[in-house]
Amino acid sequence: MTRSLTVDDLVHAGIALAAGLLAAFLLRVLLRWLARHAERTAWRGDDILVEALRTVAPWAAMAGGTASAAAALPLTRAVQHTTNQVLTLTVILVATVATARVVADLVRSVTQSRSGVAGSATIFVNITRILVLAIGFLIGLQTLGISIAPLLTALGVGGLAVALALQDTLANLFAGIHILASKTVQPGDYIRLSSGEEGYVEDINWRQTTVRELSNNLVVIPNGQLAKTNMTNFMRPQQQLTILVQVGVSYDSDLEHVERVTKEVVADVMTEITGAVPEHEPAVRFHTFGDSRIGFTVILGVAEFSDQYRIKHEFIKRLHRRYREEGIRIPSPARTVALQQGTVLIPSQRDGSAAVDDMITGRPV
Repeated sequence: MTRSLTVDDLVHAGIALAAGLLAAFLLRVLLRWLARHAERTAWRGDDILVEALRTVAPWAAMAGGTASAAAALPLTRAVQHTTNQVLTLTVILVATVATARVVADLVRSVTQSRSGVAGSATIFVNITRILVLAIGFLIGLQTLGISIAPLLTALGVGGLAVALALQDTLANLFAGIHILASKTVQPGDYIRLSSGEEGYVEDINWRQTTVRELSNNLVVIPNGQLAKTNMTNFMRPQQQLTILVQVGVSYDSDLEHVERVTKEVVADVMTEITGAVPEHEPAVRFHTFGDSRIGFTVILGVAEFSDQYRIKHEFIKRLHRRYREEGIRIPSPARTVALQQGTVLIPSQRDGSAAVDDMITGRPV
């Protein structure tokens, strides 16, 4: 100490410390009021900024009050310097954490608000957060008087060894970035891999892609494997899709009547069932003279992939009931057996394919 501690010094230090605490309290109250107003706006960015200020501002006020209190006390130059460094590092730490949170939330908000960009993919959020924390760490070292040039040099030399040791991890990282940048797969898409896995993409992080199956099981796929496999994305280029339902009626049916009734059922399903596309135009296409029926395809529109099961369920029930009311017959598979002396000729049909004569030779009947 350069001089003796007096009561005035303690009073001044106490006033400075109390002023810092009071400023922190008032700032917290003010920012809480601003947060309530920010929630009423449509822009998500103001909520993120106010939340960050609620973290940084009170700490900065307390650090300022503590620094003023320390300056009012008769401390040695070394103690004063150490105190200022500790307070500065505290503010830098809090500001770095708050900035990382703000940048990560802003990236997440921007990606969620734009079509065709990864809405919930954490890979971009994690990369931005790590970059901000790394910059804050380097600033903290510089504040302590530690030169960061040798550290950067060591990191550059050691980075090569780390890259060789983490080839698979880095391959998955860059594969994930490539997948998101190319917009072939985004969180929320329904995909099917050539290996048979299918489901909704939950998230794409720095190492792996998580897919949730319709049974709510999670399938974890390394990004490198996902980038190399053949894949069908049922949400691209648009979420709506069409599904085909195969139907057959007997040869004595009035096809004009069949087409009209079927279109009416399709129109009812499209307007009444959740997940259907109301503006979808009913379409019926006759295509096959089968062994016992005339086959045709009904084209239905669904809002997304998983809706097709409910739409097919309701369509088949309603179509069956309407055909019975209209007297339209859906023939069952039939087999004609011709008996001859010593031979049984069985012209048979299998699932609408051409009839095949199976000759079974046996003892005379």
